[in-house]
Amino acid sequence: MTTLRLTKPTIAVLAALLSATEEKPTWGLKICRDADLGPGTVYPILDRLTERGWVASQEETGPHPGRPARRFYELTDTGRQQAADALQKRKLSRFSLGLEANDG
Repeated sequence: MTTLRLTKPTIAVLAALLSATEEKPTWGLKICRDADLGPGTVYPILDRLTERGWVASQEETGPHPGRPARRFYELTDTGRQQAADALQKRKLSRFSLGLEANDG
């Protein structure tokens, strides 16, 4: 299997997934909003992450009147560790290049 390319869109999707919790799960269109990306970008990334075992998904089981059921996405234990490592590695790389933005 090829290595996952950590493009800006992939990083944004991983960040959105990392911010989700069991109490506040995330779904496809929410990830699109949080990552500021279109569904044509987000869903293929979610598919690649699922193929690698980083992400699991399940359809909404509760009532959802007036709209289709949502598909909730969450990082697996492996995916959470891989995503955190990838984001940390990227942050360190950007910092060493002087690309990290000032927060203050």
